Amino acid sequence: MGTLPKLHFLLLISKVLFFSMAQLKPVVAQQLYADSRWIVDGDGRRVKLACVNWPAHLQPLLAEGLSKLPADTIARKIREMGFNCVRLTWALELPMNETLASLTVTQSFQNLGLFESLAGIKSNNPSLINLPLMEAYKDKRIAQFASYGYEIFNMMRDDGEDGNGFFGDKYFDPQVWMQGLHKMATMATGFSNVIGMSLRNELRGPRQNVDDWYKYMQQGAESVHAANPDVLVILSGLHYDKVLSFIQNRPVSLSFTKKLVFEMHWYGFTDGEAWQSGNPNDVCKAVSNEVMSQSVFLLEQGYPLFVSEFGADERGTNVNDNRYMNCFMAMAAEFDWDFALWTLQGSYYLRQGVVGKEEFYGLFNYDWSGIRNSSYLRRISVLQLPFQGPGGRQTVAHKVIFHPLTGLCILRRRRPTRLVLGPCIYSEPWSHTPQNALGLMAGKPLYLRAVGLGRPATLGTSPTEPGTKWEMISASEMHLSSMAEDGSTVCLDVIANNTVMVEACKCLSSESSCDP
Repeated sequence: MGTLPKLHFLLLISKVLFFSMAQLKPVVAQQLYADSRWIVDGDGRRVKLACVNWPAHLQPLLAEGLSKLPADTIARKIREMGFNCVRLTWALELPMNETLASLTVTQSFQNLGLFESLAGIKSNNPSLINLPLMEAYKDKRIAQFASYGYEIFNMMRDDGEDGNGFFGDKYFDPQVWMQGLHKMATMATGFSNVIGMSLRNELRGPRQNVDDWYKYMQQGAESVHAANPDVLVILSGLHYDKVLSFIQNRPVSLSFTKKLVFEMHWYGFTDGEAWQSGNPNDVCKAVSNEVMSQSVFLLEQGYPLFVSEFGADERGTNVNDNRYMNCFMAMAAEFDWDFALWTLQGSYYLRQGVVGKEEFYGLFNYDWSGIRNSSYLRRISVLQLPFQGPGGRQTVAHKVIFHPLTGLCILRRRRPTRLVLGPCIYSEPWSHTPQNALGLMAGKPLYLRAVGLGRPATLGTSPTEPGTKWEMISASEMHLSSMAEDGSTVCLDVIANNTVMVEACKCLSSESSCDP
């Protein structure tokens, strides 16, 4: 990726949080390590993995979208979207069923009746059509991304069918699984930009239990490391990659060090319809506490945590997803975890029996001709920047005021001294005094001030003026509230042109139909 500005800052989202914003490193083929909670390069500098998922595990066993665009174009567009890493998926059948893996792309698509998609592949990626599926996976995905400097997580995923959720299920033989991991890890030794392997996607079902998790995940990790000691080994939890709480009192026992990473998934639907049926602030508090106890605590215990799937319906009509994303953005910025967005593809060759099924969580639109929702992409782009970690430029840490709904921060206009939302990398340093004043510290101090209801937020010269004391309220602590000069209790809000306003506080608790 291109070079981005560095800065260190404290993020004020819901409460005062300290972390740094550093440069998003251009990624080159390199070996990475786990160093406490960070993923670092050989020099000990943090490499934040800002990834996007690109599935190739469904029935055709080919990366989605190659019937729509040339592989080189897709790789270039991923880079232009700001990602430095791709989380590739694969099905266990690929390394373990030689008959299937030896089918050519043409044969695979013909067998499934996907003639229109096959014609598209022939037009956009003609060199693929006569390759065996395994060669198409290696040569046209991993090698392609090497030329763009991407790092790759190699990820085994299933299609979610019953009987394949946990070790020992009808279609989940642990020995076959470990053989598949070993083969794929061995294959990856030929590609220096394959920097990690996730062992299994979304363990689940009535047979799942902690003892078998330790038994087989530790064996799988050792199998991968024995085949390819260069890659990070990523362990997922139980209940669809949601629960890792058992690690707190029972660490994983492995023969190797500096290669272990944990992963989790978090979607709006992870908690059913809680976001839609409850007050957004109350639900955010409850869910974030749960996520903290189930997985995020690992960061405090000194392990890297890779949020390998998150995302939302980009049409903007899903209330549950919309509310979840506000909470996710705040927590993701606070903890600065590595991540992989679900997902890249705007449509599938074949999914759940539907030819050309649309993916509303996908960055591309249905026919891959453009971005589905550019506002959504701009919003999450702030997460692509590293906020903390070793090796960044050593500048003075400071605060920003972050708006999770937009992914922007409060900036000031030079004339007049009013406030707007803009890119966080341009935020001046804020301070948060013991008296709860919020001040800009560049040059002569100026303090955030609420003059009156319905008026723009402004800056005053003294922290003792009326309207300069700010508190974080509501269960989520995502509302900044003050008593304005006219005596009214107010909160910060934003209008369409990104001007920061002083308005009545709303949606603080109880109401489920209110969106802040």
